[in-house]
Amino acid sequence: MALMTLTACVDGTLPFNFPFDAKPVMNRLNSDLKTSEVYVGDPVFIRIFKEEHILELWMKSQGANRYKLVKSYPICRWSGQLGPKYIEGDRQAPEGFYSTNLLSLNPNSRYHLSFNVNYPNEYDRQYGRTGSFIMVHGDCVSEGCYAMTDRGIEEIYILVESALGAGQQEIPVHIFPFRMTPARMMSVANSPNYPFWKNLREGYNYFESRGYPPRWNVNYGEYDFY
Repeated sequence: MALMTLTACVDGTLPFNFPFDAKPVMNRLNSDLKTSEVYVGDPVFIRIFKEEHILELWMKSQGANRYKLVKSYPICRWSGQLGPKYIEGDRQAPEGFYSTNLLSLNPNSRYHLSFNVNYPNEYDRQYGRTGSFIMVHGDCVSEGCYAMTDRGIEEIYILVESALGAGQQEIPVHIFPFRMTPARMMSVANSPNYPFWKNLREGYNYFESRGYPPRWNVNYGEYDFY
């Protein structure tokens, strides 16, 4: 079980060298995750909702098909407004379908831990959108990123790094302007962003109905999910 292999080594040390006291965080996570029957090191999926200022952390047990919502974290700050990011330096937090991996983690970030969501993705590049180093990080300050509390980012970072260390190749990070309910979509039907958001909603609905994040590519200038 991931709990045994990732929470401690035989000498009682943790397998990763976190730049903070990880033991109390790990103890808290083990207690919180127990009711969901998932463990530190199990696969992770992240959803972010701008309007609600919420980061959802979903996990699934080894061999399971569907992810479970195990933790929700308040986002301290995100920059800009509802809608996609267009250019480097616009201080706009992006929306879309991204991911993080082991090479994208920065335990020594000046913002108390961070991981890169790897903006721009293929979709963004097709539209000539630019930008770099869009992070989820701590320290409650944002210049285009998604800033968490330090307590929150410590838990998220441990779960992300542990899942990647246990073999998950990348962790999907899906970023939405708001919860894409029929009523909320109807309320923005006249927005210039509506066609973009309608396409995002296809990926949102895919996960809502199936319980696991879609794979995607870009066809004719739109996300295509499968």
